[in-house]
Amino acid sequence: MIKIYTKYGIITAILLIAYFLISKFVGLHEYPVFSALNGVIFGVGILWAMKKYKGETARFKYQKGFQTGLFTGGIATVLFAIFMAIYIFMIDTQFANSVLDSYGLNYNKGSLIMIISLVIMGFSTSLVLSLAFMQLLKQSWNTPEGKRNTMK
Repeated sequence: MIKIYTKYGIITAILLIAYFLISKFVGLHEYPVFSALNGVIFGVGILWAMKKYKGETARFKYQKGFQTGLFTGGIATVLFAIFMAIYIFMIDTQFANSVLDSYGLNYNKGSLIMIISLVIMGFSTSLVLSLAFMQLLKQSWNTPEGKRNTMK
């Protein structure tokens, strides 16, 4: 299982970095609305990892599937945050200020707040998507006999 969420976490992080770099070359990287596609990329990576784990195990447990999704998103979040920290602090130092200026805030804006918010959004997206996808992938408790397990 460690191999699965590590592999798919790295793949998801690479897709996130590639999407950011493509949006930078097009000139859309300073508009926060385009970061909504990051959730789709997280979703694809988490779902692939969960389906891979489900396909490799004889008995798919809810806890293990949830752990796979959560750790896949966590690894992707950490790797993407490291990339963004390098980008914001070393490559384009004005990027954070230009993005935060679009919010119209009137206080001293720092680059670190972008990294912190990126990590919080990444982990929360991973949590929510893992819970949602487990509803699709878990085994049903419904019995074929219908009402066999109901209270009388």
